[in-house]
Amino acid sequence: MNYNKVILGGRLTRDPELKLSQSGTDVCKFGMAINRKRKEPEPDSTTFVDCTAFGKTASIIGKNLTKGEPILIEGRLDFQQWGGQSGKAQTKLEVIVDVFQFVGGRGESVPRDEPTPSAPSAAPIAAPTADDDVPF
Repeated sequence: MNYNKVILGGRLTRDPELKLSQSGTDVCKFGMAINRKRKEPEPDSTTFVDCTAFGKTASIIGKNLTKGEPILIEGRLDFQQWGGQSGKAQTKLEVIVDVFQFVGGRGESVPRDEPTPSAPSAAPIAAPTADDDVPF
């Protein structure tokens, strides 16, 4: 059995980078930080994840979110490999976003110990078909 599904909630590590591909499809690249609280004396840890969205999903994320804002995404892992300038193979694992939800409200601060509420109009936003890799 093969199953490739990822659900992550975190904050953007940088402003989303929205571009138009050669075929005219919106492509949005952004990073997420997902914090993990641990029990004392272990320190908390943070996982950093690169994400890419396509089409309408890309456009909405790129135009409405900025660094530091929370987001909930659902998608799949994608492994990329290419030849580096030194001849050594380069690899990258990223999440291809299928749907997402805005989390919290604009300018709203949510205390760390309380659950994060969803915005009233936080229906998942589905990407059109993003099975093909779109270079830009």
